[in-house]
Amino acid sequence: MDKVLGIVAEYNPFHNGHMYHIQKSKEATGSDYCICVMSGNFTQRGEPSIVDKWSKAYMAICGGVDLVIELPVVYSLSSAENFASGAIKILNNLKVVTDISFGAECEDLMLLNNIADILYKEKDEYKTLLNNELKKGMSYPIARQNAIIEYLGEDEKYKDILNSSNNILAIEYLKALKRQKSSIIPNIVSRKNVFYNEYGIVDNFASATAIRKFMEDKEYSKVKQVVPETTYQILEENFKKGSLILGLEQYEKEIVYTLRKMKTIDIADLPDVCEGLEFNIKRAVGESNKLKEVIRAIKSKRYTQTRIQRILLYALLDINKTMMEDSKEIEPYIRVLAFNEKGKKLISEIKTTNPYIKIITSVGKFLANDFRNMGEPMQNMLYKDMFATDVYTMGYAKDSRTNLDFIHKMSINRNALIFSCY
Repeated sequence: MDKVLGIVAEYNPFHNGHMYHIQKSKEATGSDYCICVMSGNFTQRGEPSIVDKWSKAYMAICGGVDLVIELPVVYSLSSAENFASGAIKILNNLKVVTDISFGAECEDLMLLNNIADILYKEKDEYKTLLNNELKKGMSYPIARQNAIIEYLGEDEKYKDILNSSNNILAIEYLKALKRQKSSIIPNIVSRKNVFYNEYGIVDNFASATAIRKFMEDKEYSKVKQVVPETTYQILEENFKKGSLILGLEQYEKEIVYTLRKMKTIDIADLPDVCEGLEFNIKRAVGESNKLKEVIRAIKSKRYTQTRIQRILLYALLDINKTMMEDSKEIEPYIRVLAFNEKGKKLISEIKTTNPYIKIITSVGKFLANDFRNMGEPMQNMLYKDMFATDVYTMGYAKDSRTNLDFIHKMSINRNALIFSCY
């Protein structure tokens, strides 16, 4: 088998920077094929995707990916650690991926690897430093950052690295590779011109955060400048259909209703809820039905907005701590969202290399033939993916419907791209 590149992404939406990353990654690794493990309808920042997962997958195929595999929602909404772990499990279990590439502001793989080693080995000295920082009331990311810097004793060298979301994810990918004893070779492509959450445009590049804001502000000329033509067409089509999701506020009533209905003890069973946070959440939704006000009331030095948004989506999607812990122990299935002719060849190779792997190309057929052979945790994970799609469509302005995971079929368009559509 030729060299196969693995990428983990959200593509929310797919833009020029993502295309640049794919091109540079292929050049750097000499890969002939590219597989992407992609977040579905909800993302790691605790936000909905701007378009549905099949639309994002099609963007990726048009942008240079050969096979798109969905990262189950339990992982896609997890902390950076479990997000990366779930994605690496999938890439590793395919048994055909030779390289992985991720974007980062830090170009020094050795520095990132040094930090990953600390987190992987978790020596007593580091754990003591971490606990001391947590006792100060710091959020976990800040506490971990401070503990690592103190452990390494080189403030300036590592501080900037640990302030970047992309660097943190890169470190988590490296740590996951170590934990899973993976032979996949890591590679870094320096992020092009703009950072993860910047709002400007530089040389026809902009962050996904900026693009979503451009869409919200109806600055379509700016969007057109920074995304491939296919991405723009898909965004435009979803806008016309009323299926564009511009923010968590489109689920405001559903989230507030769900949390008001829940008992405090049930809120305490949501992932990332601890130390009495459930009482603050219950109080906040009892005093306001505006999501921004609810988040503002809960947010603190200890609990970041991203973490709170993930908790709100855990409640909406009925994801509890048991499901999250189960996700850390199991090997996830392979849910195919899109592929081209090269991707079709990859699927055949994967089945040959790993005949016991669970590959889902049709949910209906899988439920009829293979579902009963899965353990309960994996069954729950797949059901949760389908439920997440049903909830996601509730944000549509029109034509909101359920069971899209069953309706979508594999088909071929005029450009000989095989993808999911309905």
